[in-house]
Amino acid sequence: MLQFYWALGRDIVKMHVEERWGEKVISTLAHDLKNLLPEATGLSRSNLYYIKKFYLLYSEIVQQPVGHDSTHHNSQQENLGQMLFSVPWGHHVVIMDKCQGDIPKAIFYLNKIVEEGWSRSVLLNMIDSQLHLRQGHAVTNFVSTLPDPQSDLARETLRDPYCFDFTQLREPYNERSLKDALIKNVEKFLLELGTGFAYMGREFRLEVGNTELFADMLFYNTTLHCYVVIEVKTTELTSSHIGQLGGYVVAVDRQLCRPGDNKTIGLLICKTQDRILAQYALESSSQPLAVSEYELERFYPQRIEGIIPSVEELERHLEEKTRHHD
Repeated sequence: MLQFYWALGRDIVKMHVEERWGEKVISTLAHDLKNLLPEATGLSRSNLYYIKKFYLLYSEIVQQPVGHDSTHHNSQQENLGQMLFSVPWGHHVVIMDKCQGDIPKAIFYLNKIVEEGWSRSVLLNMIDSQLHLRQGHAVTNFVSTLPDPQSDLARETLRDPYCFDFTQLREPYNERSLKDALIKNVEKFLLELGTGFAYMGREFRLEVGNTELFADMLFYNTTLHCYVVIEVKTTELTSSHIGQLGGYVVAVDRQLCRPGDNKTIGLLICKTQDRILAQYALESSSQPLAVSEYELERFYPQRIEGIIPSVEELERHLEEKTRHHD
């Protein structure tokens, strides 16, 4: 079906049908196609415009769909072609509506759909939270503490900021409330963390000498093949947070890692951070660590007075307009 849509969109564009026969030709075409292919779906006038947009969005990169002779196409074109025809049409419609012709943005989300199997609702949420601007933006010391290519892969796995709007927490809240909300919504938390994260436990006990340490949360990432220790702080980043996290990472490396596991990574998610201070603090550690912020209220501002008119204000405005017209 997608290959048919691609070919149809290509013909509409290359034959300049609207320029030659006017805008109503799309409605006529939809009617004729329905008569010619009564069993086919997706041939409405509105969908034909999406089919045209589908071809226009990707045609500069993919000249022919999968199944055609691609001997003269480079691997990037072939990979994109395979990806295009692996994504459901409903997802394509969302991307076309939301990305507005931004090809790199569209390709980013196509990749994510293929990699992570997102539903349409998840795709909408990730686009609305601007994942393409958050992915790979955490402050890290991975270049100096992890070998290539693991350092690049680990950096691209992390995000900054993390969107914890699903917790629906409002001020005031404390650290325990936030951690409770994250674990209560662990499925959404894992989705926000990204590909390959498996939850191993909360307040994970680590015995070091005669001392018990409790890491906030422990995960294993099946893509990176390593443990990931996550500490959540409801305050601004401090250097002591980095030292604490580094100690947990060393303990997990020594006590839990098995042959085949890569070095454990530590991720500190805090309310705010000074990125320069974060970089300095990370450079002082020999462990692979990263720092990100979190957001709770991207979609749920606590106070909206003065931003959205109240019902009373709307009624008063309507009454005034009615009296003015009378």
